[in-house]
Amino acid sequence: QVQLVESGGGLVQPGGSLRLSCAASGIIFSTYGMGWYRQAPGKQRELVAGISSGGHTNYADSVKGRFTISRDNAKNTVYLQMNNLKPEDTAVYYCNRVSYLLGPSTFGSWGQGTQVTVSS
Repeated sequence: QVQLVESGGGLVQPGGSLRLSCAASGIIFSTYGMGWYRQAPGKQRELVAGISSGGHTNYADSVKGRFTISRDNAKNTVYLQMNNLKPEDTAVYYCNRVSYLLGPSTFGSWGQGTQVTVSS
């Protein structure tokens, strides 16, 4: 059974940075494309960044140039470096799998997420 544990969120001022981590277990991590999703209050969950098993990446237009997704297969961990954060980035951030084409997908369950709040 897959387990996803997100961490690294917090309160940051506009223009600040955070690095999120997601540790996965119960899967052969290196064979899956992975992604970061977020859900803001009153909004649907959206995919913001994806990385294939081979390291190819894709980003939502809203975060392109500010966020960087990476992975460490030896640690079964995917990261999201977030720079130049904006108030509209405020959301709960989750990791999960992505499809072969780096589109939304899931393992069928979600972790607890990590809260990111961007506010002065």
